[in-house]
Amino acid sequence: MEAILAVLFGLIIGSFLNVCIHRWPRNRSVVKPRSHCVRCRKFIPWYDNIPVVSYLLLRGRCRYCKRSISLRYPLVEVTTGLLFGFFVWTVGPNASAIKMCVFSAIMMGLIFSDLETRLLPDQLTLGGMVIGFAFSFFVPVHSHDMAAIFWILGKEIPQRWQPELESAGGALLPAFFLYGGGWLYEKIRHQEGLGLGDVKLIAMVGSFLGLEYALLTLILGSVSGSILGFGYIKLTGKDPSSYPLPFGTFLGAAALAVALVGKRMLGWYSGL
Repeated sequence: MEAILAVLFGLIIGSFLNVCIHRWPRNRSVVKPRSHCVRCRKFIPWYDNIPVVSYLLLRGRCRYCKRSISLRYPLVEVTTGLLFGFFVWTVGPNASAIKMCVFSAIMMGLIFSDLETRLLPDQLTLGGMVIGFAFSFFVPVHSHDMAAIFWILGKEIPQRWQPELESAGGALLPAFFLYGGGWLYEKIRHQEGLGLGDVKLIAMVGSFLGLEYALLTLILGSVSGSILGFGYIKLTGKDPSSYPLPFGTFLGAAALAVALVGKRMLGWYSGL
């Protein structure tokens, strides 16, 4: 029952995420004006704004101008609902599940924002990083990476502050590595190869999941982005030197994969 309720709540959150995805990259308020068709600007009544159901009843078209509604709307709603249901079902109706639901909602917003506009709103990246760090005070990051790093350096951190340090280190170190790689690319190629939004995104992932999972996200996102992005560029005949690949989308998808099955991935890798 808790998982079913989580799915329903996730559908509602997904509906709100669609508003954020469309408005935040364009520097618009998500409060005013209320929901409206992005083409004819007509306000949408509540019965046309029910997640998934309204899209199906309207057959994917605006009631007024009859133009098609992007498939992104039901896709975000359904995926967010399923993610919420999965975490509550597997983790249980507790604070850890709430943390992962919040994380998945933020990632869904970032994935589709970058895919559509090539922008990663600070409200989701920096705001998400703050939320991830705040969660570490009562839902500890299950990692000992920073403690190991301090031990190698001959230092010992108080047990009381280890969860917060794991969250902070998980945010800062991967972001530093990614920023350094982008800086080096720019120096060598004399053109920007990485947006600062991607750096903020990986920092947000680390604040929620810790250093180990953030690095795994970085690896998976880079590999999948290289393979799938290169394949798309070749198939469409685009110029690989100028086409802006939505790297944040690949990082976001990788982060969700790590949140879902990261432990199994690391177990499989260790078994090799």
